[in-house]
Amino acid sequence: MQAGCLFSSARMNFMEHFWLSLFTDSRFCFIIGIKTNSKRRTRRKETAWFYMLAFEELKQKLHALLPQLKDIREATGVETLKKRVAELEDQAAQPGFWDDVENSQKIVKETNQMKNKIESCEKLEREYEDVMTMIEIALEEQDESLWDDVKSAADEFMSNLEAEKLATLLSGEYDSKNALLTFHAGAGGTEAMDWAQMLYRMYHMWADRHHFKVKLLDYLDGEEAGLKSASILIEGFNAYGFLKSEAGVHRLVRVSPFDASGRRHTSFASLEVMPEVDDDMEVEIRDEDLKVDTYRSSGAGGQHVNKTESAIRITHIPTGIIVACQNERSQIQNRAMAMKMLKSKLLEIKEREHLEKIEDIKGEQKEIGWGSQIRSYVFMPYTLVKDHRTNYETGNIGAVMDGDLDGFINAYLKAKSLGEL
Repeated sequence: MQAGCLFSSARMNFMEHFWLSLFTDSRFCFIIGIKTNSKRRTRRKETAWFYMLAFEELKQKLHALLPQLKDIREATGVETLKKRVAELEDQAAQPGFWDDVENSQKIVKETNQMKNKIESCEKLEREYEDVMTMIEIALEEQDESLWDDVKSAADEFMSNLEAEKLATLLSGEYDSKNALLTFHAGAGGTEAMDWAQMLYRMYHMWADRHHFKVKLLDYLDGEEAGLKSASILIEGFNAYGFLKSEAGVHRLVRVSPFDASGRRHTSFASLEVMPEVDDDMEVEIRDEDLKVDTYRSSGAGGQHVNKTESAIRITHIPTGIIVACQNERSQIQNRAMAMKMLKSKLLEIKEREHLEKIEDIKGEQKEIGWGSQIRSYVFMPYTLVKDHRTNYETGNIGAVMDGDLDGFINAYLKAKSLGEL
């Protein structure tokens, strides 16, 4: 029994010694290393092959977009715009050009707008060439490390291409103008006022995404929370053309933070969108058709704000349109801005209804409630934002409330161009 145990123990020691010597043998380790390195090289080749295939697919995808890029150049009329810019710049170089300040400013503004269109189109073409060059370099050098940079640049180009395609659809007389937005709380009390403020923030965020400037014109606080009404000016090229699709009643469904029982509430708020009129646009408005009220401005006080009746409210009696401005420094400035807002509203209605005379416009305002909403924002029992005109929808309601509205705007402009609305 002891001999058997000793034999078994000796055998185990021999086997351990054998394997230990084998693994420490440099020749054996070299063989294992060859096999391991071979597997790594195979894996590396497979990875490189995968990335090269991805580069080729992306190259073909971008190449298929080249006809669209050419169509945009033709639709924009780049060559015609360049000739027109050259003519206007020749005019600006003539002696006495600045003697007529009003006309010279108009020419400079027109020149800058055309230059912006040309630059936007040519920038898109440069982005396309840059991405294709990066892909060629990656394929030639078999460098998969460039994939992240190439994919990011390609995504940005395709996004800008879609935006430029939509910009070519903006052919309205006032599409290139700044946009005047007016928010009104509707049915739902405090909940609706809070909803109006949420919309106010959402369009601020949208403007920031597009690098547009936002100017506050009028703001009336809600009784407990939110706002009753507010007006802002969004300054940027094509601001009105994009935002005109947002005009209408917006519906909210959520569990109210103002309800202790945690019940689900439905609220409404409306948004009016108008183009900002230029000072040289003439709109005939008779003084006897206007009712002008003055009142003290709300909000943070200043040297004159809250101390004098500098805020202005103007009612256009024939149409019932009311505009107000309180954010300028003086009553004269507030009145001028309020008159500009009134002109903008009248022109927007005239364009929408194809009327020839301002006097023919009748005040027509849909009820801010059930049956008139253009879009629904549902937070409970599921998350969904749906446009009832185009049926475009998304479940990412957080992104929408942070200003990601381009999908809805794009769907509206496409449907409008196809005659579906």
